[in-house]
Amino acid sequence: MEAALAPCAVPSSRILRTKPRFRCSFSNPRLPTFPNSLIIGGKPSRFTTSVSSPTSSSTATPTNSPPESDTGSDKFDWYANWYPVMPICDLDKKVPHGKKVMGIDLVVWWDRNEKLWKVMDDACPHRLAPLSDGRIDKSGRLQCVYHGWCFNGSGDCKLIPQAPLDGPPVHTFKQACVAVYPSIVQHDIIWFWPNSDPKFKNIAETNTPPYIPELEDPSFTKLMGNRDIPYGYDVLVENLMDPAHVPYAHYGLMRLPTPKEKIDREGGRPLEINVKKQDSKGFFSKQEWGYSNFIAPCVYRSSSDPLPEQENEYPAPAASDKAASSKRRLSLIFICIPVSPGRSRLIWTFPRNFGVFIDKIIPRWVFHIGQNTILDSDLHLLHVEERKILERGPKNWQKVCFIPTKSDANVVTFRRWFNKYSNAHVDWRGKYDPSLLPPTPPREQLFDRYWSHVQNCSSCKKAHKYLNALEVILQIASVAMIGVMAVMKQTALSNVARIAVLVAAVLSFATSKWLSHFIYKTFHYHDYNHALV
Repeated sequence: MEAALAPCAVPSSRILRTKPRFRCSFSNPRLPTFPNSLIIGGKPSRFTTSVSSPTSSSTATPTNSPPESDTGSDKFDWYANWYPVMPICDLDKKVPHGKKVMGIDLVVWWDRNEKLWKVMDDACPHRLAPLSDGRIDKSGRLQCVYHGWCFNGSGDCKLIPQAPLDGPPVHTFKQACVAVYPSIVQHDIIWFWPNSDPKFKNIAETNTPPYIPELEDPSFTKLMGNRDIPYGYDVLVENLMDPAHVPYAHYGLMRLPTPKEKIDREGGRPLEINVKKQDSKGFFSKQEWGYSNFIAPCVYRSSSDPLPEQENEYPAPAASDKAASSKRRLSLIFICIPVSPGRSRLIWTFPRNFGVFIDKIIPRWVFHIGQNTILDSDLHLLHVEERKILERGPKNWQKVCFIPTKSDANVVTFRRWFNKYSNAHVDWRGKYDPSLLPPTPPREQLFDRYWSHVQNCSSCKKAHKYLNALEVILQIASVAMIGVMAVMKQTALSNVARIAVLVAAVLSFATSKWLSHFIYKTFHYHDYNHALV
């Protein structure tokens, strides 16, 4: 497990065995998404996802049973797709980085000789030591610090210090090479193809990662963030597709339109979502405020503008609407990365073409404060929910969850996609037991921000360093002012000056204590109690 999740590691694993199918239903879990309601029109395709209203019978029956799984050729191939690893703004070119994606341990490093980011197996062929714990040597090669073996960007071993100079060139043997994965930088994110077979070396010439137009539009601002998440890929994706939970799980954290009829404090209301199209590549739909897309397996996008392939499915907007939308355009883009069972990684960016100057004035780490708080506010709900889903069997999701309203249509569609094309699980290729999840750690570790975000974010890492330094400076200044006042003669300072120095010392100390609390709450641990908001 990569370092970012180390605080959550526990020596033993708790076993969750799948149980026989339950006949009773449990309450529908709240799965987070965006602060926007999704209302979708259009005639249904062969996969109907609008949800019927519950009958008046006292015994309600879950709706939208998933389609039967098949073994046809349309099964989703998890190893024939590009996967994002990290935004390049959060990668340091001076050091190698260890990341896990699809259960594969990767080392990402900057090859200054080729001027390219490289993605390789994070294991030295000598004794399997992690190359991500190594360094970039003076020749720009990746060096294993266990025994000093060096590798170039093609994975070739260039130096084995222990091999005699007059002996056979063992560094040229195939066994001395490191597997290199095809990689590409698109939308300022490094992506990799999870197959190191040489036949995929030039896969980027025929197959590229999903293209998102606004991420290449210079008129948009597009700050990015990333965080490692202590629950799995499928729960993360469906969470981001669910707008109905937002007024409740994120109460007070996000601006939401006030409904015409407010039935409770939070302002929940009926949402109508009808998905337009679904196939093995994902699905898309029209929302009240725009369009949404699931581009399998990683990208979920909600935007005021449709993707090009959607334009034929929906009528063109009226001229007045089109003029209005051309002025203010917004997208919410979530990139969900399967790491391992019970672990995922989220990359988010919210490109917009208005208020661009704000992102140039306010540091990036300030935006991450609110975004991390939103992630924390439903983190425990989803961590527990995932375990309950596994106990009942992921294939039985729609039989044990009561789904009576249309607000869950996108979630239902994703579960149908997951069941039909992937048999309700990520293909880990035998690396993991599907009945195992990491044990639930203490809340301080579950809600950890330092290892799950700060260490992986260049902006927050720098802010954490400088704010810690400022805290120390304030404490030293406070002590220094008291010391100076104590050693100076009574007549050297007037009473007014003494009072001013004393007040300054007290303020410096108080500010340092406040700053200490702010640093801990912002960069380390901030609990969230829904009963008190």
